[in-house]
Amino acid sequence: MKPTTGANLPGGPQVPDIVIITGMSGAGRSTAAKSLEDLDWFVVDNLPPGLLATMADLAQRGQGAVPRIAVVVDVRSRAFTTDLQSAFDDLEARGAHPRVVFLEASDDVLVRRFESVRRPHPLQGDGRIVDGIARERELLRDVRAEADLVLDSSALNVHELRAKIVEFFGGEAGESSLRATVVSFGYKYGLPVDADLVVDCRFLPNPHWIPELRPQNGRDPAVRDYVLSRPGAKEFLDAYTEVLRLLAEGYEREGKHYVTLAVGCTGGKHRSVAMAEQFGARLADEGLEVRVVHRDLGRE
Repeated sequence: MKPTTGANLPGGPQVPDIVIITGMSGAGRSTAAKSLEDLDWFVVDNLPPGLLATMADLAQRGQGAVPRIAVVVDVRSRAFTTDLQSAFDDLEARGAHPRVVFLEASDDVLVRRFESVRRPHPLQGDGRIVDGIARERELLRDVRAEADLVLDSSALNVHELRAKIVEFFGGEAGESSLRATVVSFGYKYGLPVDADLVVDCRFLPNPHWIPELRPQNGRDPAVRDYVLSRPGAKEFLDAYTEVLRLLAEGYEREGKHYVTLAVGCTGGKHRSVAMAEQFGARLADEGLEVRVVHRDLGRE
């Protein structure tokens, strides 16, 4: 699935920009759709995948009246994955290149959300909510792997999820450049599930064991200077920055709009924070739009 913004065919009608919103039930698909609607996208909820091409044709006939379409599709369609892939093939043949936004959340969070609204999971049948979640994860596995943007809503409230959608889509009309999110994290709290790339900084000495540095974090000059002065730190930054440069060029050629780099250390306080800041600055110097997030800072 190669994402680009809607293109214009020479001498033909305008091809709309199409975003497909899918993912786990209870992970925030409706919130994401509403957020795009607030950004003046034309939003269709629960559209069978087989009707995506029809929707695109209708938009093209509108001569640009509907330039951006967001469609929510989910597993209520019986042949979900087969129908969706067929729909993508049809859209590609029409010159449209849809992007896929996949909403994700952990099992325990999804269970709590379903229990709080006292609704069954659409795939649980006669089983438990967790059984429906497991079936849905298996069904969506390939779709998630090909998604252009994965958003984990486990730790987000409605307002925070809306803010993320606005951040990714709010100012992008006509834009095609790659946007990078650099996330520092602590391995003891788990990997970020929405990471495209993961960097492990645990090979560097831990400032936690230096009394005067322990209460500080990787944004403080003393910790930053300590981390960056350790043997191998600069060489690692230089080498991995070159890898990221090559990846960014490849992603942009393939039309990928978003990439998330996760930078981890043990607790997500010192080394990963300092290195994430450095990667963010270097990616910005390469011309990418960069956001740096410290997921676990202050968690200890």
